[in-house]
Amino acid sequence: MQVEISVESLAGARIAQEAGADRVELCGSLSEGGLTPSWGLMWLVPGVIDAHVLIRPRPGDFRYSGDELDVMFKDIEGVVLSGADGIVIGALGEDGLLDPVCEEFVQAAGELEVTLHRAIDVSASPERVLDQAMEMGFARVLTSGQQRSAVDGAPLIKSLVAQAGSDIEIMACGGVRASNALEVIAATGAAAVHAAPRKPVTGVPGGMVSYAGAGVPEGFDHFETDADEVTALCAVIRG
Repeated sequence: MQVEISVESLAGARIAQEAGADRVELCGSLSEGGLTPSWGLMWLVPGVIDAHVLIRPRPGDFRYSGDELDVMFKDIEGVVLSGADGIVIGALGEDGLLDPVCEEFVQAAGELEVTLHRAIDVSASPERVLDQAMEMGFARVLTSGQQRSAVDGAPLIKSLVAQAGSDIEIMACGGVRASNALEVIAATGAAAVHAAPRKPVTGVPGGMVSYAGAGVPEGFDHFETDADEVTALCAVIRG
């Protein structure tokens, strides 16, 4: 079983490495669903653990303008130079299937592994998108089975695992935790899981002005990787 942890800091990468995770998905702004991380993180995290960098220029849907695509290709160039091990990316066309530009993403990544992110979960047909991903040369697909959680999306994930065979890896995600990881694995047959366990951090009081992150509970300042949950998840999966 492969375990991937989504992190947005160097400390989070160290937590994943120490817990025995196989790699991290390196992101910024996880409260926004994950965006392309900073240049500094791209360069520092690969020295800690196998790092796959998310390429996502903004929150929201996965239909991108020409300007946004230019930014994405430039970010891919940065990842290639940084020494990271892979990218996580995707784009949808007007038909709700993969935009042909995705094949160019794979080519631009060169020898790096390329993961198709959860654009598949808002696509018109996950089965057709999976076929496209295989044809384009993606190494794996990240999916919650078009549901909020992998537990709820397990039937579709299982179907995609069967469709993929040995041609591409299906990685289950969506609320995966130590408490349900074995259930997700058994129900889906997936050989890889992805999780992003975080906890809120108490902030220093700043009067009437607050710069707390989106979704952070009252009295807290930001989120950070939950070391206890990452350790427990890896322990459960490693048996």
